[in-house]
This record gives sequence, structure tokens and C-alpha cells, in this order.
Amino acid sequence: MLGLAWKFIRFDRAKSFGIITAIVISIFLIGQQLSLLFFLMGLMGNLVGNAPVREDQLWIIESQSRNINAINAIDARLVQELASLPGITKTSPVVFAPAQATFLDGKTASVTLVGCNAPGFLMGPTPDRIEDGSITDLLAPYTVSAEFFNAKTWETSLFRGKPIEINGKSARIGLITKNAQAFGAAFMYSSLENVRSLSNSSPNKVSMVIAQLKDPKDKAQLQADISKIYPHLRAWDPEKLRSSTVKEILISSNMGMSFGTLVVFAMISGFFIIGLTLYSSALDRIKDYGTLKAIGAKKGYVNRLIVAQAFLYASIGYVIAMLLILGFKFGVAQSGLSINVSLGFAFFLFVVTMFISVGGSLFAVRKISKLEPASVF
Repeated sequence: MLGLAWKFIRFDRAKSFGIITAIVISIFLIGQQLSLLFFLMGLMGNLVGNAPVREDQLWIIESQSRNINAINAIDARLVQELASLPGITKTSPVVFAPAQATFLDGKTASVTLVGCNAPGFLMGPTPDRIEDGSITDLLAPYTVSAEFFNAKTWETSLFRGKPIEINGKSARIGLITKNAQAFGAAFMYSSLENVRSLSNSSPNKVSMVIAQLKDPKDKAQLQADISKIYPHLRAWDPEKLRSSTVKEILISSNMGMSFGTLVVFAMISGFFIIGLTLYSSALDRIKDYGTLKAIGAKKGYVNRLIVAQAFLYASIGYVIAMLLILGFKFGVAQSGLSINVSLGFAFFLFVVTMFISVGGSLFAVRKISKLEPASVF
């Protein structure tokens, strides 16, 4: 069956080239747009992604916000109050503070300082996102981290020991992170004391409290207790907070709708372009299909022959599209776009390819299934 289908494909090379090109363009666009969307979604939740999150943690913020990147400060006394609750062994304050970094070459950048207690550094960055240095380097006074990929954006060089100014105060870069970018800003990590000093933050306010639990099984009960005792606070599982953050940003920015529309239209256009081209190709070879029926081929056999051609088109187009997507992945890696082409994602694109190609072939199947052998002679 596949051998005969391949002969049909080779017979009309012009239309075969057009079908494969349509598949490649559609799948590449779908893969490119979805991979970029997933990358941006990762940036949206990178305050959680950069942290060494544990199962026995609750992140406690003010109750109004569902987005960790935009939360209001809370009273610092709550750190001790929350630590006194049954089921909580320890609490750690976290401070987020907007600031302006100024480099010796005159370049400036808006950054978000992220500070938590040393030496635990519960907000990270995690070891796998440290390019140069050690997290203990942030213990030094007026020392902050910097993101490797921000050097190109800021048009300056970034290296350990480089002197900078934060809000007009002298500081230095003690740690270089990689793939710890932020969505719309830049993170600079440091100790709680350094962040408060460099940002002039009030010692009476914190942005968030990380609570360590005695037993992770009590997490749901503690969340309910905290909401009941402190109505202005809300305790989150860190991963759920990351999901909520991504959802809030996607909805408020209409980014999900924009990317989704592009993907849907790429699928629809590919479906109809491939379907109509296969239909046209079937009309051009209608005598061949009629002859097959005349010599005894059943309708099911001829239909499967058309679907087999669509399968071969899809397979060839998918391989070429995946090679282009992998080329895109490695091509943009140096600019900080970390595209993840997982097996699950590759399988999803394969299913979409088959849907577009095999589904589009139904136009031709419907036409040929009604063909009477005698009508072609």
C-alpha cells in the first residue's frame, strides 16, 4: 500500500512539493509560536521557577493578588506571628523591591531586587541557574546577582566583581545567573539586608513570608487556618501560585489569545490548503483511481490509498518541520530564548501534522468514493 502510494506521490511532483511545503510551514509556525509561548510563560513564573521550592512550604502573600510579580507589602510582624501557628516550624521574610541599576559606562536598567534570609536563600537562585560563582557570594555587603543574558539587552558586559550602582548606592556583582530571566524586568538576587539597604525599603514591611511546615500533609488545613485568622493574607502552594501568576498575566495581556489565534489559523489554513491540493491531485489522477476500481479494487482499498499518501506527506513534512524547529531552538539559544522541545511537545506536533494531512485528505476520499469506474472510460 505505502509503495503504491509513494508511486502516486512521485507521479505528480509539483503538487507533492506544494503539499509538503504547506505542511512544513504550518507545523513550523505552530511549533514556533507554542514554544515561544511556553518560554514566556516560564518567565512569568520565574520567581517560583528560580527558587528551590519544597513540598513542605507555603508562600504567604496579601490576599488580593493572584500574581506574585505584583503584590503589596505586608506588616513585618506577621513573620513572627505566623511562625507561632501550630504546624509551622519556621518562617522567612522575602522582600521584592524595584530599583535602578547604573553601570560605569553610563548604561541604566530597571531591575527587581529579590532578597531573603541568608544562608538559606529560599528564593534562590537554584544551583542549576548559576553560571558563575556561588550563592554564598551574595552574603557579602552590597553584593547582587546579574543575569547572563541581560548583558546584550543592557548593552554592557557583566562579570563577577563588576562595580555598579543601585539607586545611587555603590554595589558589585557577585554572582552571574543563566536562564533566570524575568518577564518584563530583570531579577537581581541578594540577601535580605542588602536588598533593604540598596532599595531603602522599610524594615517594617515585607513582600512575602515563606513558611516551613512540620508535616506537608497539613498544608491544606494550614491554608484554611491562615485565611480564617488573617483575612488579608492568603497562603499558596508555590506551584499553584506560579500557575495563577501565568494565568493572570495571560488574561490581562491577551497574550494567550494572540498566540492561540495564530496557532488556530495556522492549523485551519494548513488543513484546507493541504485538503484542496490533495483534492486537485485526486482529480488529475481520477482515471488511475477509476482504473483501479475497474480491475477489482474495492472502494475501501482506494480510500486507504489516498490516506496512505496523506500519511507519507505528513511524515515527510513533519521531519522537515522538526528539523527547522530544532534549528530555531539552537539559533535563538545564544540570545537567551530557552526553547524546550520535549518528547511530549514533539508528539503533539506529530498528532497535529497527522490531523492536518490525513484530515485534509478526506476531501479527496469523498470525491473518489463516489467515482463510478465506467465514468472514466
